Amino acid sequence: MANNVHIDVHHITRVEGHGNIKVDIQNGELKECKLEIVEAPRFFEAMLKGRHFDEAALITSRICGICSVGHQLASLAATEDAFGIKISEQERLLRRLINCGEYFESHVLHIYFLAVPDFVGAKSVLPLVSTHKDVVVQALKLKRLGHHIGDIIGGRLIHPVNLFPKAITKVPSKEQLEDIILKLKDAQNELKQGVKTLKTLKLPSFERETEYISLYKKGEYAILEGNIFSSDTGETSYKNYRDFTNEYLIDHSTAKRAKHNRDSFMVGALARFNNSHEWLSDSAKEAAEELGLKAPCYNSYMNTVAQFVELFHIADDAIAAAERLLNMQLEVEDRKFPVKACNGVGAVEVPRGILYHDYTYGDDGLMKKANCIIPTGQNLDNIENDFKALLPTIMDKSQEEITLMLEMMVRAYDPCISCSAHILTVEFV
Repeated sequence: MANNVHIDVHHITRVEGHGNIKVDIQNGELKECKLEIVEAPRFFEAMLKGRHFDEAALITSRICGICSVGHQLASLAATEDAFGIKISEQERLLRRLINCGEYFESHVLHIYFLAVPDFVGAKSVLPLVSTHKDVVVQALKLKRLGHHIGDIIGGRLIHPVNLFPKAITKVPSKEQLEDIILKLKDAQNELKQGVKTLKTLKLPSFERETEYISLYKKGEYAILEGNIFSSDTGETSYKNYRDFTNEYLIDHSTAKRAKHNRDSFMVGALARFNNSHEWLSDSAKEAAEELGLKAPCYNSYMNTVAQFVELFHIADDAIAAAERLLNMQLEVEDRKFPVKACNGVGAVEVPRGILYHDYTYGDDGLMKKANCIIPTGQNLDNIENDFKALLPTIMDKSQEEITLMLEMMVRAYDPCISCSAHILTVEFV
């Protein structure tokens, strides 16, 4: 058993952005345990100052190339909440489709390209092209589906150009919707094959109960709308997000941290699964059972499995949305609403967890103040607390093995580190 361990990972690989792991154990005593976020602060809230409400979603999509759709949907929700805009059923269904595209892009990228290499002793996905070619091809096919849907509904593979508060500016044709349905049904078969692959992977044994926070809407697996739900304190309005995030600063991170009822909480696929698993589709429930994912699950490594299970649900939901759209007379809408001084909050579940946008507009429809709370920022303290719970249980391993398990823990959360760093408070004058 190692009594002295010194780990300095600079930087963590196969994550978006730059972060370091620092651990110092002397004579069996944990002296230091940090997940350092060393990204330069982002100023995306400042970029919105003075911008017209029609520009907000286009600008915020640039916060992230992976969650560009999620930021747009959160932005639209905030603007619509501010001006009291009620969206149509057509708009709601189209958003479900483009959201499906993003989940496939993001979850498949994380599961197959970032996480799976750890379980087969590879440094990246590239060696798997020769050893597991069929799995890599399957992953590329599933990821391409996400881009395909995003292109049709959003008008571009990433950073959509069709989404506005007045409604989506281009509707899909009957042939395009039928094509989406066909490709989604094909993807469902690919996912079933993927279950066989994931069953061969042995995830680390670990448990630490924490607070799980996600959107919640009774009767639905909440993604695009709902209230905030905590596994500790229950349900409250999405407008009370500040009571749940409580952002604060620490010395070793350019990203703010968050806490609610405990020292930390978790957002993301595992939180959504724990809080809303009963409303998953039947195929998603079957996949969860086959992969050994049961609620409540306190193993953060299982977040990757929860993401895979969600893909079954997202595919089922998108097929249902596309089939309903096929039975509607689709047309480009132009909603009318009064422009006034107002404030609104948007809350949506992006692949990495619950995302909040909070906007204040003036009488002229120009942005006076903006606040965006990113999922990864909400997860950072929980990752550190997982480290502290994990380390005493793996001290019999080599330093290399300990380092790998810590890196795998970070990767399990699928962090978007650069998006989380918005440390500075910007005063709009």
